[in-house]
Amino acid sequence: MADPAEAPERRGTPVDGVRVLGALSPSRANDFKTCALKYRLRAIDRLPERPSVDALRGTVVHKVLEDLFDAPAAERTPDRAAGMVEGAWRLVVEAEPGAEELLAGPGLEPWLESCRNVLARYFDLEDPRRLEPAAREQYVETLLESRLLLRGVVDRVDEAPDGALRVVDYKTSRASAPGFEAGALFQMRFYALVIWRSRGVLPAMLRLIYLGDGTTISYVPDEDDLRATERQLEALWQAIALAHETGEWLPRRGRTCAWCSFQDLCPEFGGTPPPLPSSSPESDEVAGLDLVEQPAEVGKVDADQ
Repeated sequence: MADPAEAPERRGTPVDGVRVLGALSPSRANDFKTCALKYRLRAIDRLPERPSVDALRGTVVHKVLEDLFDAPAAERTPDRAAGMVEGAWRLVVEAEPGAEELLAGPGLEPWLESCRNVLARYFDLEDPRRLEPAAREQYVETLLESRLLLRGVVDRVDEAPDGALRVVDYKTSRASAPGFEAGALFQMRFYALVIWRSRGVLPAMLRLIYLGDGTTISYVPDEDDLRATERQLEALWQAIALAHETGEWLPRRGRTCAWCSFQDLCPEFGGTPPPLPSSSPESDEVAGLDLVEQPAEVGKVDADQ
């Protein structure tokens, strides 16, 4: 059992002169909701994970869609996007250990073509020649009154002439079946809450763009909705703090186990988790206090793309 004196609520990480209880990103919050052990192995143990072709495709597509808007509006065409794929892939190879080996040989070109196919579908959903995003791959954060730090990276923010904000997130997967879209909408509410609390502007619309099947989902948040999301996140952090205090990071078997990198360490699959990392009161990275990766140069590799 961990020493209660080291529990997150007893400590903090300095942020602009304020000692925060901890930090959460949408991905890490979803990790804990899905499986506490997965959260622990990612956020506390920080174990390396094997790359996957699907996650790498997401990174390449996100990079192309980010950089496409650097071109003059008239040049934001399907051919332009397709021609950017190989350059984005080279950047991924530089940033992601194991990426090149995973797609070495004859499998690379069909995979690059799959990236181009996903990007082609984007142009069926939006015309980027008519858009001028206010921000792309924007790092956002806010500190709640409870001293819980929320932070993440928003794919795109559009701003209307009247100041109304639309928050856009690209997914290279297919849309979830009806009734199973809660995880993706939770991520969008998270971003909306951060923007509302940090900028004082309630986003007018949240939009998910699923490039795997050409589906879009739009959602209009309200203040009550985002306050409920804030309470949910604070309760989630208390559950994380309790897991740290008790040392009980319990696995939860589910459909996401199929692509989890940690099956060999999971009791559900006959594995044994490693001992918890040692910690000291002087460390700023104890108990998952630093939970979210900083914005990457290339993009983000994550299972929810």
